[in-house]
Amino acid sequence: RSIAGKWKPQILRLAAEGPLRFNALHRALPDSNRQALTNALRELEHDGLLQRAVLRLKPLHVEYALTTKGGETIALLRSLEGKA
Repeated sequence: RSIAGKWKPQILRLAAEGPLRFNALHRALPDSNRQALTNALRELEHDGLLQRAVLRLKPLHVEYALTTKGGETIALLRSLEGKA
């Protein structure tokens, strides 16, 4: 897999600012549909770039945060964009 695609780079950039819940991601990416966003999040988690955490609050919360590998990937993306 890769970080290619419409949503993955944008998700990583948003997650670089701090942990995000699904609905916050969906609001930040208004053109995304829920299924595409869910698939991208699952793939990023599977690839070790994001960590999914279930917070046992009421109601239950799920947050996505960058892993160390995800942080390294963001640094690489920024350097490629000339924003290091």
